[in-house]
Amino acid sequence: MNPLLDFSGLPRFNELKPEHVSPAVDTLLAENRALVERLAAPDVPPTWDAFVEPMEDGNERLGRAWGQVGHLNAVMNSAELREVYNANLPKITQYYTEISQHKGLFDKFKRLRNSDEFARLTDAQRRIIENELRDFRLGGAELPASDKARFVAIRERLSQLSSRFSDNLLDATNAFAHYVTDRDEVAGIPEDVLQSASEAAHADGREGWKFTLHAPSYLPVLQYGENRALRELMYRGYVTRASEFGKPEWNNTPLITDILKLRREMAQLLGFASYAQYSMTPKMAESPDQVLQFLNELALRAKPYAKRDLDEVSAFARSELGLDKLEAWDLAYASEKLRVARYAFSDQEVKEYFPETTVLPGMFRLIETLYGLTIAPAEAPIWHPDVRFYSITDRAGSLVGQFYVDLYARPSKRGGAWMDEAITRRRKSDHVQVPVAYLNCNFSGPVGGRPALFTHDEVITLFHEFGHGLHHLLTRVDFLGVSGINGVEWDAVELPSQFMENFCWEWDVADPMTRHIETGARLPRALFEKMLAAKNFQSGLHTERQLEFALFDLHLHHDYDPEGSTTPLELLEQVRARVAVVFPPAYNRFPNNFSHIFAGGYAAGYYSYKWAEVLSADAYSMFEEHGVLDPETGKRFWNEILGVGGSRPAIESFVAFRGREPKIDALLRHSGMVDA
Repeated sequence: MNPLLDFSGLPRFNELKPEHVSPAVDTLLAENRALVERLAAPDVPPTWDAFVEPMEDGNERLGRAWGQVGHLNAVMNSAELREVYNANLPKITQYYTEISQHKGLFDKFKRLRNSDEFARLTDAQRRIIENELRDFRLGGAELPASDKARFVAIRERLSQLSSRFSDNLLDATNAFAHYVTDRDEVAGIPEDVLQSASEAAHADGREGWKFTLHAPSYLPVLQYGENRALRELMYRGYVTRASEFGKPEWNNTPLITDILKLRREMAQLLGFASYAQYSMTPKMAESPDQVLQFLNELALRAKPYAKRDLDEVSAFARSELGLDKLEAWDLAYASEKLRVARYAFSDQEVKEYFPETTVLPGMFRLIETLYGLTIAPAEAPIWHPDVRFYSITDRAGSLVGQFYVDLYARPSKRGGAWMDEAITRRRKSDHVQVPVAYLNCNFSGPVGGRPALFTHDEVITLFHEFGHGLHHLLTRVDFLGVSGINGVEWDAVELPSQFMENFCWEWDVADPMTRHIETGARLPRALFEKMLAAKNFQSGLHTERQLEFALFDLHLHHDYDPEGSTTPLELLEQVRARVAVVFPPAYNRFPNNFSHIFAGGYAAGYYSYKWAEVLSADAYSMFEEHGVLDPETGKRFWNEILGVGGSRPAIESFVAFRGREPKIDALLRHSGMVDA
């Protein structure tokens, strides 16, 4: 049996092969199209049981199967899998576009919305129906026939371009390799990084060390490498990926223009002035102008702190490092040296205290304390030997959720860190379907028989993704469309993830999850206090950088003309002129690797990181008021935020938890951007 057509349990990753994909997709699409026509027929009443639930059943099967394919394409990319993924992507896109424009289905949902039954449904069911009606309109259901055909063509082309953007970036990243044989040239780079680089070189039949543009190799060179020429070489390689400086077939520049033109055309077909307006219809934010005002006000507050940060590190670089002009490839290096000088510790020193073998149990212990749960290893088919699998049970021993953890970088895996759904909770006739999540990171793996060591920033990343995972796994909603993260406004979806990051700065959480890799000693309290003192080190610079990206994204999708004379790169320079204090070299091609907005779901939505950070910081302040490990506050957070998923507007969930509307004060305080 084709493993992609088996929905009886967990995905059968150990059996799944590229040749299974097309037959499964074709089978499921044929079944679903037949189902759609049957449900749209006049003899099927517009009720939840007869119409909505069977539709959810069919779409869930397709979503679960295609989700496994998409997941493997992201974590175990190969020429064969990429080919079959890209061959089937247009079929999937076409189906969902057909559904979103299907007049028979749209009419049935409208009839259900206007029927007596609607008032008898649960809040979650009613919200699903309202969301469906909104999405039909956003999907072009009300367009005339000629425009519908164009809308379908645009959607298909956009999905292809986004996939190509991601492939180009992965290929350009993997193609870069720099070999060093002189020990003096790698001075300052941590020994565990050098050991990994040495193993990589030997695997290629080379002597010395191999450096790549994957984060575990690239970032330590920029942060610790004393060889300025090596830092510049690596920096140039990284910021010119998928641009005109590499292979022409990997250049994302023309793709960016095509994507922006098509997005604008799609939005205008639906009567929106810009793609940003279209994008915000299902979000918390009311309009692009409201978001621009929010971002600009925050930038105005942050800029003096960013300028102060830059002045400090520039003066230090001149006086202590002999760097008269601080270049882009010097910033991480000089900042690390300044932090060591000011706070008397380094990331590398801290890293020795955070082996994976204590970090994961420590994170799990936090969840068990806050929510009364138990997390334990479990068995499941996996896609790579490094992957692990866990189960979450409640006090009664009932299974609440399960999740995969895939922590290490490899050439077949796309960059970054992310959570995704494998199976979503829903109530079926005789049981509750247990949710399952994927948690993916790109950390350095174990070296020389020692467990993987995480920087504190990587611990924060892990907590962030696990926050997304908990949003998916701890839902109590019984209906698929608003269960877990489904139906949650995109600019609120980062609330649980950013909320989790705060615990990494609490001694009672950090202390139990540390053990020195050599001595076994716990993290000294004095060192932790230094980390706390350095918590907001250069927070002004980091905030301005995020705001620069968010403003670039929003202007790109709101008031930028992709057919005009200004290029996206020139637009980015205009944004930097207003808000930035750091200006990269002219060859920097950041837009070409901005996969969040060109190959992910963040187009006209990158602002959501800062938007949701206001919510998460304010939510966490309630834990600060009642005790950060207080189970009662944890129970309330689960009940009002994690448990309700998308079954009600995010602002209602926030107010139900916090007792009031959100305020920006906690974010500014947490970021150290409040004058004492």
